[in-house]
Amino acid sequence: MNAFSTAVKFFQDCGLFIYPSILIMALGVTIAIERFIFLSRARSENGKVWAQVLPMLQKGQFKDVQGVTAKSDAAIGKIVNYGLVRMQSPGRREDLDAAMEEGMMEIVPRLEKRTHYIATFANVITLVGLLGTIIGLIKGFTAVAQVNPADKAEMLSASISIAMNNTAFALMVAIPFLLIHSFLQAKTSEIVDGLEAAKISFLNLVQRLRAEQGAAR
Repeated sequence: MNAFSTAVKFFQDCGLFIYPSILIMALGVTIAIERFIFLSRARSENGKVWAQVLPMLQKGQFKDVQGVTAKSDAAIGKIVNYGLVRMQSPGRREDLDAAMEEGMMEIVPRLEKRTHYIATFANVITLVGLLGTIIGLIKGFTAVAQVNPADKAEMLSASISIAMNNTAFALMVAIPFLLIHSFLQAKTSEIVDGLEAAKISFLNLVQRLRAEQGAAR
């Protein structure tokens, strides 16, 4: 209960500027949770679809693969489907690569969506906290100017302590936000690298099967 009372007093001492800081924190946490769930699900679905279609690709069962990827919402399924659609017309490896790269350009922005807001919120909440501190110090010095000299030191010390709460709260939120942003970026990069690896594997398999078919003829 003592910790709860301390936390309540901390927020009360911050003044009005604590409210925009709390709003920014709530938005940032919401986006971080949504992105973490989305990226975790995307990674899991990509792994399942690739494990399903890879044996089919190795056997040259492209129609079966297209049947799976056409119904799939996974990013890797969409990219493979782009390549399979392009395979229906004659073309070189570069043409397949370009078709799948087009799919990448559509999918990657979805993976990166809203993640940059977390770093932005970290910067904004720091500035809001500093603004709250400055406003608090201005009010404190203004109030001190109107009291007895004997009470000035004690009142000024209390005013500075209250004003600094805004910056302290802002930093307590901004630092985790920056770490969360880096974590989500790394998770996104891992998924994108996996998509790139799957694309190259698909292109190599298609090239090998075409070469084998050409040699058989």
